[in-house]
Parts: sequence; C-alpha cells; structure tokens
Amino acid sequence: MNTITQSQLDLLVHTIRTTPIIDHHAHPLLNWANQGKYPLLHITSEASGDAIENATTTLPHLRAVRQLSKELKCPATWESIVAKLEAIRLDPDEPDIWSEWISRCLEGVHTILLDDRLDDKDAVEDFEWHSSYLQSPCKRIVRIESVAADLVKHLSAGELHKAALHKAVRPEAILNDPVELKDFWEDWAASFDNAIKSAIDDPLVVAFKSVVAYRTGLDVAGKEPTKDVVQPALKEVVKKFLKGGTARLEHSSLNGYIIHRTATLIRHHKVKGQEEKIPRKLKKPIQFHTGLGDSDLTLAKASPGHLQEFVRAYPDVPMVLLHAGYPFTKEIAYMATVYKNVYADIGEVFPCISKDGQERLLMEILELCPWSKILWSTDGHWFPETYLLAILQIREAFETVLCSYVLKGQLGWKAAIELVKDLLFRNANKLYHLGLDFPEAQEVASRSLTRYPYPSRDLTVLQEFLSNTIEPTFVQICWNDYTALQRMRLVPFRKFMSLLEAGRSTDIGITKAVFGMIQNDYLIPSASPTGEYRLHPDFTSLKHGPVEGHISMHGEFREQDGLPVPLCPRSLLLRTVEIGAQKGLNFLLGFEIEFLLLERVDTDSVLDRYTTLKTDGHAWSVSKYYANPKIKALLKNMVEALAQMDIYVEQIHAESATGQFELILPPYPPVQAVDTLLHTRDVMANLATEAGFKMTLHPKPFPKACGTAAHMHMSILPEPDAFDSEKVTQQFYAGVLKHLRAITAFTYSNAASYDRAQDGVWAGGRWVTWGTQNRETALRKIEGSHWEVKIIDGLANPYFAASAILLAGIRGVEKEEKMVWGDCELDPATLTDMDRKELGISQMLPGSVEEALKALQEDTEMVEMLGSELVERYVAIKEFEGEFLGKMGADERRLWLMERY
Repeated sequence: MNTITQSQLDLLVHTIRTTPIIDHHAHPLLNWANQGKYPLLHITSEASGDAIENATTTLPHLRAVRQLSKELKCPATWESIVAKLEAIRLDPDEPDIWSEWISRCLEGVHTILLDDRLDDKDAVEDFEWHSSYLQSPCKRIVRIESVAADLVKHLSAGELHKAALHKAVRPEAILNDPVELKDFWEDWAASFDNAIKSAIDDPLVVAFKSVVAYRTGLDVAGKEPTKDVVQPALKEVVKKFLKGGTARLEHSSLNGYIIHRTATLIRHHKVKGQEEKIPRKLKKPIQFHTGLGDSDLTLAKASPGHLQEFVRAYPDVPMVLLHAGYPFTKEIAYMATVYKNVYADIGEVFPCISKDGQERLLMEILELCPWSKILWSTDGHWFPETYLLAILQIREAFETVLCSYVLKGQLGWKAAIELVKDLLFRNANKLYHLGLDFPEAQEVASRSLTRYPYPSRDLTVLQEFLSNTIEPTFVQICWNDYTALQRMRLVPFRKFMSLLEAGRSTDIGITKAVFGMIQNDYLIPSASPTGEYRLHPDFTSLKHGPVEGHISMHGEFREQDGLPVPLCPRSLLLRTVEIGAQKGLNFLLGFEIEFLLLERVDTDSVLDRYTTLKTDGHAWSVSKYYANPKIKALLKNMVEALAQMDIYVEQIHAESATGQFELILPPYPPVQAVDTLLHTRDVMANLATEAGFKMTLHPKPFPKACGTAAHMHMSILPEPDAFDSEKVTQQFYAGVLKHLRAITAFTYSNAASYDRAQDGVWAGGRWVTWGTQNRETALRKIEGSHWEVKIIDGLANPYFAASAILLAGIRGVEKEEKMVWGDCELDPATLTDMDRKELGISQMLPGSVEEALKALQEDTEMVEMLGSELVERYVAIKEFEGEFLGKMGADERRLWLMERY
C-alpha cells in the first residue's frame, strides 16, 4: 500500500465532499401545479410507458431507495418514500418544507446551466426561481432543434398563412410553388441564423445543444448539406405540421444543416464593432446528447464515434459529448483525448446506473482521457431528487475510485484534489467562460476539518490491503492512553466487513472515561464514566498482525458529530502535523526501540517472576549474544515478521545491560512513525512471549545496569531548496530547547524515568542543551536538520511526546527564536559554571515527575499550543498515577511496571 497519511486522505475526501459544483447540463424542475405530470420512477430510469414499472427491480432504484430514505428519515421502501415526498410537495399549509427540500437537493451546486426546452415553459419553474437556490444565477443552453422547430411553427402560422389567404389556397399548397418554397426557405434560414447569432451575443446563453441523436442519429456528414437537399426536407416538416403534426425535425439533411449552420456561425462570429473573429478559447460550445436516452432514441446511432467527421470539420468550435456516451464511454474518452475541441461529460449515469457501474465508468474515462477535458453534470430534470441522487453518487464514486488510485500510487493525493476541483467546477467554469471564483487550495487546507466516517473509501483501502492474502479472523483497533498503555478493541473480521459493505461506519463506542484512567482502570476523581466517544479506525495505518490471524489499525477518538476529541493523543499529533504543513514544515521521525529480555521464573514469589538472561558476557554491540539459539531465533523472527508487514528494520544490536537490545526503525512521517513504533512493540512483545521470554521497556529495570530509552530521531522537510534550512533548523530546535522542561513531562512521564535520567551514562544528561554528536546532551545534532531526542523512554505516550516536541519547534520557527545555546562538545555535567554560562546552559531538566508537571503548567505558551483541557487532564492523571505507584515498595513498583511495559 502506498504511503499516505490519514490527514492527506481526510483532505482529499473533504475536498470531494465540499467542492462546489457547476452543473453544466440540466433541466428545470416541474412547478407546483405539474408535480404529478410524470411518474416519480423517472428519477433513476429513462424508461417510459409500461416499461417504467420495471424500474423497481433495478440496482439504481434500490440504491435510490436507500439513499432517499436516509435523507427523508423514513422507512427504506418505495411506498414510504413516495408518501413522504407527496406530503412534502403537496402540503399547501407548509410551503417552507418544500423549499427546504429543494435546498437540500441542490446543496453544493454553485450554478446550473439549464436546457429549458425539455418541457413547455408553463410546466416548469423559471430561471429566477432556480437561481434563488444557488450561489450564482443560472445560465441558459439553447437547444438548436427547438429553435428550428419554433421557426417552422412561427413562419407557417405567419407569412405562409398570409400567402395562402392571398391566393385563396391551403397553406400546404403554397409550398408546391418553387418560388414560394424558396422564399419560405430563405425566411426560415435567415431567421435561424439570426436566432443563433443573437444567442451567441446573449450573455445569458453559454452554450448550444443538439439532440440530433434523438432525431436522425449522430452520423452527421462532414459537410453542410446544400439547400437543394434541405429545402424538400423542410417542406415535409412544414406539411406535417400544417396537418396537425409536430414541427419535429426528422430528416437527416435538415438536422445536418442546422448543426453545421450553428457551428459555422460560432466559428465565424465576430465581436460587434471589431473585425477579428473570437478566439476558439472564447467560443461558446455545442453540447451533443450521446448514448443513454429513452426509447425514442436509436442507440446504435447515438454512439459518439459517428461525430468524428463533423468534429474534424470544425476544429475551432468546442464540443461537449454528454452523458458519458453510455454505453460508449470509451469512445468519448478517445475523442476528448485526440481532438482538442472535444470534451467529455460524465453526467446522467448518476443515478441511472449501478454503483459498481458508475465506478467502472469513472475508471474507464480516466484510463485515457485527460481530466482537464472531463466535466460533470446531473442532467437533473423534473424532480429535485434527480439532482440530490446524482450529487451524492458522484461524490461517493470519487471517494472510492480516487482513494484507490492514491493508495495504489497511481495518483498523488494533491493531484487527486486538483482532479476533483477540475471535474466539478473549474473545467466548466473555463469552458463556458463563467468567470466564477473558486476558493484556492490553501484556503481549503487551512480549514479545521470535520472527520466523518468514509465507509466507501475505507472498504476500498481494506480490499486493496488484503488483495492476495488470506482473510484474517480479527481486526484490532488500537489506541495509546495517557499512561502510554496500549489498548485495543477486537472485532471479528466478517462483522467488520459487513459494516463496510453495508456502507455503515466502523467506529466503536468507547466510554469517555478512557481518558481518565490509569493502568489498573482506576478513574481519577475529576473524570466520569458518563458519555461516549467514537473510536475511529484509521485505515491508512493498516498492518498485518501483531499476531497471526489479526490485522490492526490505530484509531483516533471523535465526538458524536465527527469532530476530533481535544483529549485524544493521536488527534493531537494529526493536528500538529497539519499546523506544521500550513507553515511549510514537514517532518520525518524515526524511533530506536531499546528493550530488555528476561527469563520467566516458575516461582510462587510475586517479586521474583523474572530474572536476567545468562548470556556469558553480554555487552554493548558484542557478537557473542547471537550464539544463544533462542535469542538468535527470536531476533530473526522479529525482523522477518516486521518485514512481512512492510516494516523494514534498519539495525539491531546488543545494548549494555544484560539481555538488552536495540532495534532501529526507518523514518516515516510523524503519525505513521508513531503508529509503526507502537505496532512494532506489540509484534516484538508477542514474539518474545511465544519464545518464552518477557520483553520490557522499563526505563531502569535494574539499579546498577544501564537504562532503557526510546530515542527519537527527527528531520525537517523539505531540505535546502525550499527555505533556508540552516536558519529554520536553528529556530526549530531553539523552540524545542526553550520549552524542553515542559516537554519532559511527556517524554519522562513516570517516576521510573528519572531513575535513568542521570549524568555520565549516555542518557542525555540532566541539562537543557544540545551538542553535535554528543550523547550526553538532551538533543544530539547528527547532521543538517537531523537531530536526536535523547530524553524519551518507553513509558512515554509517543503521540504526546512527538506533538509537544514538534509544536515547540514549529512555534520556534514562527517566532524566529534565537539559538542562544552553544554547541556543547563535552558532558555538560563536567563543565564549570563559567563554561556552562558561555554556552548558554542555565537550566537543568526536571528531576521528578512532579517538577516536570509543574514546568508544563507554568509554560503558558506550551499549554496554549497543546490545549489547556488536555494539559489539565494529563496532569491530573499523572498525579493520580504517581500517588498510586508511590504507595508501593520499589521492587513491587518495578515488577508492576515491567508487567505492563
């Protein structure tokens, strides 16, 4: 699975769900008096007559029922939906309910380009009515066949009728006279030209539309038909109309003529008062209905490939192929790719085909077609629900398809965001010359994101993750509490999958007491078991393990409305990363896991449960420890098991204390780094237990042996090209040093931590300072922006520790903190007072949990960055924990901690 963070996917999905839409092809809604003119079943089907009754047994219909019932808060049956909508539509005493429903259905639509000739104007609402629900006024699309037919009606009832009266003959007999037919033709052709020219000049009109696919098919010739061919066709249309028929254009030559004339007039149009023709990029497009339609259409002739000759004939006239050409989607993708003037619309298939079909279609169009040539529309008509369903479903399809592409590495997450904005807004804004403003990407990114569940996206991620693997038995959803205890909930995999496949959230209800407990589940006095959070699994943290048959994820806590919980450690780190990114700062973190292996002892003594390994001269980096077959097998299993989880150990070696080792993880972005650290520890502990050992992270398991740390390496990205790397590095670490005493409350979070925090033992010492490659300083500079934090151990909640360090550094850059500390080359404990003064070393690190917590509370800037509510809760828990542990004897406390860490 491609490396991508939860925040990046959240931002992509947020963009998908909130990007405003320019609906570049739709039709007016029926007015109140005509609500019953068409069956409601038309919202998902192009069928008509008796055939519409079968729509209830289609996948699009069943999906619409589920979605509408959720929106209407009624039972998921068609009968219930019809009843609810009739109550909304037809209640004269509650007009506001109808208006509110229209607003909901059009939510997210910025403006609509309306083809208003699907029905008589008396049956539908007008432009102003539609515009009242939108951010920008509607614009008009002129249907050219309707213009031509209206002129037939007008001229037949006017000039033709007068000529018939003058000659005392029937109107249709007039056209038998070649001279009269020629005059009628010239009047009609000139009137058509004038109507098109007027529309080209009309700022309300942004495009033209042809429904020739419904008339004689899209096989339009590459040359304009001659009048000798067109005049007889026009004569037949007029005669049919005069006999009580319609003025519908059903002659290929006549249809070809009006399409060619429209394209010619667009091509040669000039700005009034100027000689120059309008550049192609400013010309108004012609839309063509292609593919999907009702039974009045000959499907074979609705294939957009038939238009190739016509397209080639007018390379400077923009053309839009509507409705994805369904089922000829590959054809519109090809044509939009190879012809500069052709654009592909993917409307109407939402909501008229199934969910899987929509996703396949979106993938099919993106297989070939540049997304700068793709637009989206609802083809909404008659019923507001056609808009609502189309909008819901395109956003769902984007979530599934684009998140899959991003996770597979086929598309960057930033590019995916741009794709969404282009397809839903910017491409139409540019093509139709609308001149509408759109919020810039940085404005969207700076918003405080509400984190909603994304079942469709999550299902895609999980399916991709599990491809070609055996189905697991359980899903672990983990979190790290205020005492750094790793906790989790276990969900049977099939139950988990059933929720995702049903489109339901996989969030788990967890008591709000979760952030008020210590290790033995005792609740601090200020916390309450009342209330519930939602534990939301982060699918980007998916890993196999930590035991066979399990997959696991880390979760973050959210309120019932989806907002992050201010007390959640992981949410804090996510927010911290976002703050850094907004200021152009990105980071890589890498952890060293120091751990101690102990033998389990079969004894009745509570205090002698574990004993040190007999390793015959164990020391730092010696090779002979590997001769122990059990240790050799265990370390080999650890590295191989982690590699199977795509965690590639960089180094492993013996540390100084007997049975002590260090495993080094690769660098990752902050949240991924902490997730990986915690998952790796779980894997290692489980393997150690299986091998008969006890693994512990206790900071000082034996008074006279070396302690155990969890050093954190840190680099600031990007490197030199983006900013003054040296200057930013100095400011960042100056910020860390300025707040280091407060930070220690998170990195040395237990009384046992301070047993390790001594001078002269390579533990980072007890002074607030830094030094190049100096392991006796709290911060060790390695090279460039790569530094190591020495004062952190395995009892620290790493989300808190990383957040505190990063926030302090980010604030240092923001305030341009000066590095007042000099590069300390020696153990600061060995320096004279004057030497320390010259290096700016004036403060010692706290010597106890109590002192560290006090330093945190007194650092008002740190409290503000972390959040006062979180700091208050953290201090309360650590004080309660300290009081509890303080009642134990030293040996009992040591064992108690070793059992848990």
